[in-house]
Amino acid sequence: MAQPFVKKDDDLDEEEEYSPFYGIEKGAVLQEARVFHDPQLDARRCSQVITKLLYLLNQGETFTKVEATEVFFAVTKLFQSKDTVLRRMVYLMIKELSPSADEVIIVTSSLMKDMNSKTDMYRANAIRVLCRITDSTLLTQIERYLKQAIVDKNPVVASAALVSGVHLLQTNSEIVKRWSNEVQEAVQSRAALVQFHALALLHQIRQNDRLAVSKLVTSLTKGSVRSPLAQCLLIRYTSQVIRESSMNTQAGERPFFDYLESCLRHKSEMVVFEAARAITELSGVTSRELTPAITVLQLFLSSSKPVLRFAAIRTLNKVASTHPLAVTNCNIDMESLISDQNRSIATLAITTLLKTGNESSVDRLMKQITNFMSDIADEFKIVVVEAIRSLCLKFPLKYRSMMNFLSNILREEGGFDYKKAIVDSIVILIRDIPDAKEIGLFHLCEFIEDCEFTYLSTQILHFLGNEGPKTSDPSKYIRYIYNRVILENATVRASAVSTLAKFGAMVDSLKPRIFVLLRRCLFDSDDEVRDRATLYLNTLVSDASVGGTDEDVKDFLFGPLDVPLVNLETSLRNYEASDIPFDITSVPKEVKSQPLAEKKAPGKKAIGLGAPPSGPTSVVDAYEKLLSSIPEFSSFGKLFKSCSPMELTEPETEYAVNVVKHIFDGHVVFQYNCTNTIPEQLLEKVTVFVDASEAEEFSEVLTKPLQSLPYDSPGQTFVAFEKPEGVPAIGKFSNLLKFVVKEVDPATGEADEEGVEDEYQLEDLEIVAADYMLKVGVSNFKNAWENLDPDNERIDEYGLGVKESLAETVSAVIDILGMQPCEGTEVVPNNSRSHTCLLSGIFIGNVKVLVRVSFGIDGSKQVAMKLAVRSEDPDISEKIHEIVAEG
Repeated sequence: MAQPFVKKDDDLDEEEEYSPFYGIEKGAVLQEARVFHDPQLDARRCSQVITKLLYLLNQGETFTKVEATEVFFAVTKLFQSKDTVLRRMVYLMIKELSPSADEVIIVTSSLMKDMNSKTDMYRANAIRVLCRITDSTLLTQIERYLKQAIVDKNPVVASAALVSGVHLLQTNSEIVKRWSNEVQEAVQSRAALVQFHALALLHQIRQNDRLAVSKLVTSLTKGSVRSPLAQCLLIRYTSQVIRESSMNTQAGERPFFDYLESCLRHKSEMVVFEAARAITELSGVTSRELTPAITVLQLFLSSSKPVLRFAAIRTLNKVASTHPLAVTNCNIDMESLISDQNRSIATLAITTLLKTGNESSVDRLMKQITNFMSDIADEFKIVVVEAIRSLCLKFPLKYRSMMNFLSNILREEGGFDYKKAIVDSIVILIRDIPDAKEIGLFHLCEFIEDCEFTYLSTQILHFLGNEGPKTSDPSKYIRYIYNRVILENATVRASAVSTLAKFGAMVDSLKPRIFVLLRRCLFDSDDEVRDRATLYLNTLVSDASVGGTDEDVKDFLFGPLDVPLVNLETSLRNYEASDIPFDITSVPKEVKSQPLAEKKAPGKKAIGLGAPPSGPTSVVDAYEKLLSSIPEFSSFGKLFKSCSPMELTEPETEYAVNVVKHIFDGHVVFQYNCTNTIPEQLLEKVTVFVDASEAEEFSEVLTKPLQSLPYDSPGQTFVAFEKPEGVPAIGKFSNLLKFVVKEVDPATGEADEEGVEDEYQLEDLEIVAADYMLKVGVSNFKNAWENLDPDNERIDEYGLGVKESLAETVSAVIDILGMQPCEGTEVVPNNSRSHTCLLSGIFIGNVKVLVRVSFGIDGSKQVAMKLAVRSEDPDISEKIHEIVAEG
């Protein structure tokens, strides 16, 4: 390969950036490839050209079919050279080109000849290339050679065959599984790499047989594995077996755990670390079991090798999240790592100490961190800030020192993500620690005086408008807010106007001063700022067109937006200017996560008005128009909710049917969207017979059949049920599609006059409690919660038994209630032992409901849940608890 020529006085940076391939072009290299045809081959020159071709391929350069074929045939001519280095380059090139089946034949004989060569290097590489480009037919021909290669005395050849087996297992698993005896023999090899590759292949062959994997682990943990790499693999497989058998008796687990513990005394550092990490990651691990693993990790903390220090501190960092007391013995060693030259190690040391530290050590830690922060990059700083936030919530009495630290680093240089992490931390501390409110708001006010990020300025102003009026001296914040109106861009000015209005609404003594400031804003150069100032001035003087009382004003300024923004935007776009003012109550409240087109099975067309016309009209509007156009449903009242379509047939069946459940106050309508996928048939008098024997509170009142269903032309049939008004009745319904089949002449397209009655069994469907809940988010959950009457709150605790994870439990509760998660609380952080989820919705009868669910999980995976419900009706709060208890 061409080497770069660098002058002695060049900078090191320049030397690192120099590339011998700089500026090469595909066309020029293809021209150079003509040297492959020379009668007298120059091996060095050919190797350099192949290197350039490989570089182009690995940089994403694509060769046309003609170019690839020409290069491939040219490369095959190089087999005549006896140069070892060139031969290895030829192998690489053939692998990268991945020739087609008809081209493979050209090189097969040469590769098979090399596979039986006396030169081991040729044999190993030929095996790798053949297995990469071969198909199943050729593989059966060379299978005998591959089996022999697996048990070959030369470790390079054996490893090549085993690695090829790992790749072939994905495409020709049946053939590779026949090599089990040879692979088993290779596991006993004295060569470290051979044993490693053999164990990996043997495990992959048996991975779908849990008993076989368990037997493999049992046999190998008795001491026949000498290779450190293979030992690491075995530790991972042992951990997997322990996890899968965690529900069994302790007697079944102990031999394997004893093996992990014995690996902590291995002479190889990688094996010791792998064993320690495996022990720390076991579910339900006790402090006694953790102790030996923590001890060896503590020894690694003082190692001279950076990779060992990093591995140990990262593992301890994870353990500290679940077992902080077990890691406290390492605190002195971790403190010494704060000054480590490797910033990743230092950052992990800091964050681990913050997790394990006690209240008395907080001040000392903060002093050390202050000196440390200026030396690390923003991404590391964010990790430290998040750890400090957690520590402050753990020790709320130390909020002053931590808040001062956050405010100091907030004034330093840094990117958007870093500053946002600090601001978010201060906001969370203000919300969770009441004593920290005033000092935190003051720090935020100082920050926006010199903030270069519009997003952060608007977020802080919004927060200031909600929390500032509730402080002991709200007037001191007005100066900071009005400065934004004078000095900032239009977006921040508009946000500042809204914040001033909130102070005017909440603090009567400030109202005259606020009026003066808002009137000045009427002359702003930006439309948005002027419009907001006009709106808020009219609102604050209690203009009857907006609201006549202080409560109305506060609700207008602080109340949650009860409709999703996307729905509001769609309705405003559709609104045509007229004498009738826009009515916000007409905006649909349900959050739709999928597009307007009907959900459909793969390969099928959308079914029925099941697929409302694409465009700005919402799904709810489309369904409402459809149902209101049917006279039989006009007496049912206003549609409360239309659920997402549910498939009642398997994909690729002769008839495709899905159902949409329409919920009214006293009725439920099932809309069956049907499609006939058989060209030679016409279906007539299509109805669905619904058996409601398992839904006792429902009684069928109406069936509307579909008169004709031609091929590939969607249609709908309806069945309506009456239910107790305002009651969330549930039940299971069996469905049978009935119709008359008429044969269609493919030539003329005409159907026979006579038809045959037929029927087709559909899947069952259920009405569940979640069908009576609209997903409606709130912009500020805390304010919305406080605005609901506390007397309507109902709280209870539930034991949910053993669950796999908190995330699974949170998702299940959200599905049972059918509510909208707020503020991103549906996401559970990794390794979290507790979590709080905030949910919002509208229950049937247009009753607003808010839910705060707190979860906790212990070492044995027992999950406990505390459910707090507030709504506009105490009976509904009780009903939500009943739904959860029954779910």
